[in-house]
Amino acid sequence: MSQLPPVTALLDTAVTALSGRRRDGQVSMATAVAHAIDSGEHLAVQAGTGTGKSLAYLVPAIRHAMDSGKTVVVSTATIALQRQLIERDLPRLAKALAGSLGREPTFAILKGRSNYLCLNKIHSGTADEPDGELFDPFELSRTGREVTRLREWTSDTETGDRDDLTPGVSDRSWRQVSVSARECLGAGNCSYGEDCFAENARRHAGKVDVVVTNHAMLAIDATSPANILPEHDVVIIDEAHELVDRITSVSTAEVSASVVATVARRCGKLVDEETADALLGAGEVLGELLVDAPHQQWMSLPETTATVLIGLRDRLWQTRTAIGPVRANGAGDESAAAARSAALTSLDDLHDTVVRILGAFDEPDESKRRDVVWVAEERAGRVGSGETRAVLHIAPLSVGGLLRATLFANSTVVLTSATLTVGGNFDALAATWGLPASGRGTDTPRTDDDPQVGPVSDITANGKSVPADSSVVRWTGLDAGSPFDYPSSAILYVARHLPRPGRAGVSPETVDELAGLIEAADGRTLGLFSSMRAAREAAEAIRERCDFPILCQGDDTTSTLVRRFAEDPKTCLFGTLSLWQGVDVPGPSLSLVIIDRIPFPRPDDPLLTARQRAVDARGGNGFLSVAANHAALLLAQGAGRLLRATDDRGVVAVLDSRLATAGYGGYLLASLPPFWRTTDRAVVRSALSRLNSPRS
Repeated sequence: MSQLPPVTALLDTAVTALSGRRRDGQVSMATAVAHAIDSGEHLAVQAGTGTGKSLAYLVPAIRHAMDSGKTVVVSTATIALQRQLIERDLPRLAKALAGSLGREPTFAILKGRSNYLCLNKIHSGTADEPDGELFDPFELSRTGREVTRLREWTSDTETGDRDDLTPGVSDRSWRQVSVSARECLGAGNCSYGEDCFAENARRHAGKVDVVVTNHAMLAIDATSPANILPEHDVVIIDEAHELVDRITSVSTAEVSASVVATVARRCGKLVDEETADALLGAGEVLGELLVDAPHQQWMSLPETTATVLIGLRDRLWQTRTAIGPVRANGAGDESAAAARSAALTSLDDLHDTVVRILGAFDEPDESKRRDVVWVAEERAGRVGSGETRAVLHIAPLSVGGLLRATLFANSTVVLTSATLTVGGNFDALAATWGLPASGRGTDTPRTDDDPQVGPVSDITANGKSVPADSSVVRWTGLDAGSPFDYPSSAILYVARHLPRPGRAGVSPETVDELAGLIEAADGRTLGLFSSMRAAREAAEAIRERCDFPILCQGDDTTSTLVRRFAEDPKTCLFGTLSLWQGVDVPGPSLSLVIIDRIPFPRPDDPLLTARQRAVDARGGNGFLSVAANHAALLLAQGAGRLLRATDDRGVVAVLDSRLATAGYGGYLLASLPPFWRTTDRAVVRSALSRLNSPRS
């Protein structure tokens, strides 16, 4: 029986020490997290802004770690939250709980290997070849200066962590002194293994109570045969609404002429010229074919493309065979071993991707395929150069099987965010995580006819079959609420009278509506737009109509723009996706959040479109399960920018009449906080004028 104080007592101690106040939602969440850890039942918690969710999961996590002697993993989606946890929340909490727990809890951050300096790469002089970009003498000179500074920093830093380097360096420069996990020789094969920064970070992480990492590391840990994270039995996922996108991103691969050229250059000094030229030629043939191929999702593999990909696959294997295995027999072999390791890793990755694409269409039923394949035109070379390239992509149709077979099978998982309920419940996101819908009962195994999750015979992103769900998967959902009195603090205004949004840009009626609302709010506006084109058009139009300073994303760094917006209450800030989720401006500088249109995914997004069709094919509602759910989460994130402190007041204005007139409008509204609602323009303008009239 544990002698440690109960979670509620520890939470009270922490809140008192940190000069906080008791919040019912925080207590409910902490209690639920503790129960999940004790029972092994997974938990999804929606905790609105101001709930204090970090403390609510950290306190029971720390108690479990110290009671069991096992590390707890906390995963986030953003660097900002990682830094908040490591630099502010955990240090303060550790000191506050030390007396009650008998010692000060320990914690560490664990990042991917490429975030740390590689001593072998630095001392062996091995460097990556430039990507297929145009050589810019200024950039090359800058890279040289930065690499020299990095080499000098090696003797000064204790961590080798890129985030500890001030000022920072470009990605190109950092690549000269770092390696990916697959390029690494391994501590046992490297003469610098004992001093390796990445290995030291891993060793340290294995000895602490709480390890903070990111969703990408979770994905790598799930798909890798090696244990990337320290041994653990509890995982807490903050910003869980981002989990599926981050896991999908890690599981997505690409092939293009420039990718093949980079691999061929890496192998150039390790094989004969004929072999290297043959590989490069295979890539050039593929590049020419992709330029003329339809830039869209592929429903089948064209015969000509299959022939070219088979040829590329064979050239890759031939090159790999010519290089031979990595061997490090002594200190003098490190440079050669590192070059071989980098070349073999890039060859293996590309070979596996080509094989994956060739097998992607073996299943004739599109809804049962594990991957989606498409071609897209992307920017190449320097910014502003106008160069483009055609790229062949492959991504998993679903990551639910991967998560169910690895993450949820091996640990007790707590998933939390300010926005997890869609349409009023957790089922939509649970389905994407591979969990059963709560409407069937949380202890009911999945079946083949579940329209949202997909067939039991899911294949994970690494190609392995997922075990059938013969065992019970149990989870519960909790809405911990919010300290905000939403109906009294904010108005949700839907501009029902505006024309349905089209593709021709921002309409004159919308500009009129924008100008009127901003004038009534006396500036103080955050404009969230569905595209950069719309944000720029709106910014230009409002600058001509109003005297308020109008900032637009792209004018400066996002952090600088947000700071300027917060410092001057009359300033307005317009932008797109990163502002929907990344702005935290409490107080008088923000009284009005404008959303130009319902943020449905682009109709030409191949992955989301494929997922939508797959749900339809299984008898579900693909539009609601994919497009509407995507929009609902973003709407909730955008609306959440308004109230950041309990005394904030204001308006969320949606300039898309479909939210009031379309049949799916009610479903989207159910995902938003319970603001007081209106479609009356005069009422909203009057409220904004009254709200801001005392301010100057």
